[in-house]
Amino acid sequence: MSVSEVVFRESVAQREVASIPLSHVSIELGHLYAEQFNGGDIDALRRHFAEIAPWVEAARQSAARRAGRTRPRISTCFLVDDYFTRFSTPAELIPLLVKAATDSGLTIDYLARESGCATTDRGIPLADMLVSRIVDDPPPLTNGWRPPSSESGWLCNGVRSPQSVPTAMNGAAKWQKPQENAANRHSIFLDVELWSDEPGGRLWSCPLLAAVWQLLRLGMLRYQSEDPARPVRWHGDYPAEWEQLPAIVRLNEHADPFSAYQTYSILSGRFVPVETAVRTILGQTAVEAAVLEQLAARARTEGIDLPATLIERIRYAFP
Repeated sequence: MSVSEVVFRESVAQREVASIPLSHVSIELGHLYAEQFNGGDIDALRRHFAEIAPWVEAARQSAARRAGRTRPRISTCFLVDDYFTRFSTPAELIPLLVKAATDSGLTIDYLARESGCATTDRGIPLADMLVSRIVDDPPPLTNGWRPPSSESGWLCNGVRSPQSVPTAMNGAAKWQKPQENAANRHSIFLDVELWSDEPGGRLWSCPLLAAVWQLLRLGMLRYQSEDPARPVRWHGDYPAEWEQLPAIVRLNEHADPFSAYQTYSILSGRFVPVETAVRTILGQTAVEAAVLEQLAARARTEGIDLPATLIERIRYAFP
């Protein structure tokens, strides 16, 4: 081959995004935080699963109707907070969770660590990845005076009330209302904190980590074109430290895929503000185009009518 016939290509340009197995729906059976654990009270866990069991069954029936003649692929997951407050151990907590769910006729297919939504066990910075994909939605007729969310750590869905300082010349400034972008008659203005810089380093907010969690469940995140948090089947006894577990542990070897075309989260009402903030974040998140195209093509092949926007693929129940 002559020199003139040599063709140079960037390796990134040649790399195709990995295809992630998908269920029809991912059902989240809850989040667990230290104050809810109550020192390992399995009866409290049983009450939680007993309360949500009818909602899980309704979600399964809905997925079966949408799947038509195809066997519905449904996976369940559960998120444990090991990021904001460390409590218990995998060795103590996971068997309790599994038993409490089983006593209510439920199966936890996958268990995830909330710290894995910040940085995975393989050191992949998922929270940083999400922040880099946020495209701020500037309010109409503004001039960019507000720094981007990647600098300020705050993301809003409109324009704040201006903060004016009165002077001797102009007197007291007149209050101006905040305004939501694309408001439907009346505004619902939100300003979401993405992180805070603490003495020990950056602390990601609960809404940002929950937004990462939704993207993982929807199979929309890639790191160097690969799945950044592939679930891992655990064998043997569970460890004494959360850091020794993968970001997502596969508890049920017969489970359908972790990620899904749509998510359904059954959560306590205390999470309503958090999930509202999650939708604000994801409404301004630019998912990799190749990933969106891949998911859309697969949905067409399966005859699935996939919602057009990201946040329409996320559903909730707050019993």
